[in-house]
Amino acid sequence: MLVRELTEEDYLESMNLSMYAFQYKVPESDIPARLEGLRNQKVLGIWDKDILAAKLHIYPLSIFMRDAEWKMGGIAGVATYPEYRRNGYVKSLMIESLKHMRNNQQIVSLLHPFDISFYRKYGWEILCETKKITIEKMDLKFLEPQQGVIRRFSRETHNEEIEKVYQQYCTQFTGMLKRETTWWKQHVYDKDSQIAVYYHPNKEAMGYMLYHVKESKMEVQELVALDHEARIGLWNFICQHDSMVKTVTIHLASQDPFPYFLQQPNVKIELHPYFMARVVDAEECLRRFPMEHEEEPLFLHLEDSHAHWNNGSYLLGKGEIKVFKEKTGGQCVHPPKKGIRLNINSLSAILFGYKRPMELFEMGYLKGSKPEIELFEKKVPALKSSFIDFF
Repeated sequence: MLVRELTEEDYLESMNLSMYAFQYKVPESDIPARLEGLRNQKVLGIWDKDILAAKLHIYPLSIFMRDAEWKMGGIAGVATYPEYRRNGYVKSLMIESLKHMRNNQQIVSLLHPFDISFYRKYGWEILCETKKITIEKMDLKFLEPQQGVIRRFSRETHNEEIEKVYQQYCTQFTGMLKRETTWWKQHVYDKDSQIAVYYHPNKEAMGYMLYHVKESKMEVQELVALDHEARIGLWNFICQHDSMVKTVTIHLASQDPFPYFLQQPNVKIELHPYFMARVVDAEECLRRFPMEHEEEPLFLHLEDSHAHWNNGSYLLGKGEIKVFKEKTGGQCVHPPKKGIRLNINSLSAILFGYKRPMELFEMGYLKGSKPEIELFEKKVPALKSSFIDFF
């Protein structure tokens, strides 16, 4: 089965497959813009003669790993016509996508799963959870007044100050998307949304919320605060809508302190797994990762069923990474006997900060001695993973 990259002549076929598989219709007037957008993506496809049977999109993006930036391949638009399903087409596309991403130095990959167990088979693991809070009108109680002010903006008046607040916020987490201005305007705002920015008395922007109000409901799609003053200022702005809305829903990172500090924190809270992440190039990720206790050596023996270049043993210690890969004949160069055995899913969960080594050890996902697990636990800094975009 041949996987090849689509050319511009194939883009309409790709869009037709998406519309069929995901059951939507692109208005005739929007088709040129949709086709133009495909130029910024890599689209892989499998063909049956002149019919595009299955396809997959790779967005060339970057994420923040705290204050560092890593190139990321965003997987989206995975689709197959019903008559071609269960033939291994998606499996071939997923494996081929890993090769393409590695060749393009996209050392990690993110995707939004239709089914978590399906993508786990190919090495993607849960990246983060999202928290949805529903607040009734009766619980919109003001907190202490703040000295700052709120200013509202739209897609048309979007400015650099908003982007700076978001970028500062991203450095608290692993996995957050690096947003260019075009991404903000094309993927963050929708036709009804606007942004309220909280400014300190010194006129410095310190937080924002992306939201819309319609049919007596307010939906806060993003709430980003760099300090507690901004958080309270934005909450009080939400409360100013008490004559307009019956309910407020707020989408937040799972670690956000909402609703602890509210007068009435007993509100409806829903927690759901959101995006998934995968290490594409384990050696490069481990070299860039900010390991602690660097002088103490530790072996990791990694298994990756779909990206063979990751299979091998990695010695962490003395401020460097030594890699022992299998030879063609199957013999390992100086195979170490000790160390921790894990698969690519577990490594991805640990490096992004979604799970700790000891947690995975206790669930049976890591194999090794207790002292080795404790050392790994010390080496991995405390991290918080988050992702608030969609593609």
